Amino acid sequence: MMKSFLNEDFLLETKTAQRLYHDHAAALPIIDYHCHLPPNEIADDINFDNLTRIWLYGDHYKWRAMRANGINEAYITGNKNDWEKFEAWAATVPYTLRNPLYHWTHLELQRYFGIHELLSPATAKKIYDECNEKLRSPEFSVRRLIENNNVEVVCTTDDPLDSLSHHQKIKKDNYEVQVLPAFRPDKAMQADDVESLNVYVNKLEGIIGSDICDFDVYLEALKSRHDHFAANGCRLSDHGLEQLYAANYTGQEIRVIFLKIRAEKVLSHDEVLKFKSAMLYHFAVWDHEKDWVQQYHLGALRNNNTRALMEAGPDTGYDSIGDFSQGRPLSKFMNQLGAGNNLAKTIIYNLNPADNELIAAMAGNFNDGSVAGKIQFGSAWWFLDQKDGITKQLNTLSNLGLLSRMVGMLTDSRSFLSYPRHEYFRRILCNLLGNDIENGELPADMEWTGKIIQDICYYNAKNYFGFDKVK
Repeated sequence: MMKSFLNEDFLLETKTAQRLYHDHAAALPIIDYHCHLPPNEIADDINFDNLTRIWLYGDHYKWRAMRANGINEAYITGNKNDWEKFEAWAATVPYTLRNPLYHWTHLELQRYFGIHELLSPATAKKIYDECNEKLRSPEFSVRRLIENNNVEVVCTTDDPLDSLSHHQKIKKDNYEVQVLPAFRPDKAMQADDVESLNVYVNKLEGIIGSDICDFDVYLEALKSRHDHFAANGCRLSDHGLEQLYAANYTGQEIRVIFLKIRAEKVLSHDEVLKFKSAMLYHFAVWDHEKDWVQQYHLGALRNNNTRALMEAGPDTGYDSIGDFSQGRPLSKFMNQLGAGNNLAKTIIYNLNPADNELIAAMAGNFNDGSVAGKIQFGSAWWFLDQKDGITKQLNTLSNLGLLSRMVGMLTDSRSFLSYPRHEYFRRILCNLLGNDIENGELPADMEWTGKIIQDICYYNAKNYFGFDKVK
């Protein structure tokens, strides 16, 4: 019998999968430990004016699809009005068949707005008007959107120079959802752009109120920001890198390189690698000292289209999967930290599916029995955050590690309408295990399998990150 689109058993191919999802996974709270939600919008508890602003602004997934569908940039990041941009997206949606955007779009319309119609040019105006009316109501403020999705914790992604005043306001308001910062210091180590790095250091001077004339002072200043984040509830750091940096260096070499940076001299390739390697190491040691979790998002090849970068700027949909050498530098970096007993709990996210087994196997080299799942092969990320990519990541982790200790899914999103991605992941997970049971590959122990599913979807993350330690 043909199933209806996005019915209650969406993605659940067997009766066992359906039982596992509905009985064990569906009702669990969400711990969204990595996202890019703007904390100022949570602090101000804003309402979005219309569906375009909450759905299309900043969403490079949709932008890429629209460009592929022949939509002019004026309707994407350009100067067309919000309705015209939405109308262009609605014209694109029917052509996204088999792209995860087709599922996400209609899941979000259903889960947030109760709309079961398919989005198309014929339904666009009706859907736009209905959603806009709801978005302006108090029940659709951003805090209510988070609460109504059963979210328990949100971790934003924040630069060390951020004051965290928005997080402080959210906490002062006694908001029932924990909204915590995550330390993302990538701009503090970008020695391949000396001009931008100097601007960054100058801003840091303004924050600490004194000159930064040498590397030791620079480290002390950044450490003070690390401490500031900890004082404001931070439990995680994060890096977005092509690969880990683990070049050999001496302390004196880094001091000389920093003086060259401040003198605005161009660095050699080796000097850039040494500086980045030193900074990564120091950040990791601080993370270990504070019992934080460190996250490494590896493998993105960014800003591929120079003309588009000049016109639209970074993070507008022109990044891709890279083919960097990951094994040796990752091993060297982790080994260096482990040798000094400075290796924090770590999540490694991989963007190139060709490296799945490499990352999963590498994670197993550095588990030490101190914490269950200490080194995590992170959930499928970005281009791999879809049915096939999620399934491959789960299978690789199952084959080479312990799926049962995985800390589950995250949104990695800038949109307040992205929480159905947790549901998407949970359905795929339950389908995978349900099929194994029905195929006789796993025992039909629903109680134990249900517990494992609940751990992956919620309890592992709750125990791993220690958000209950935040005062």
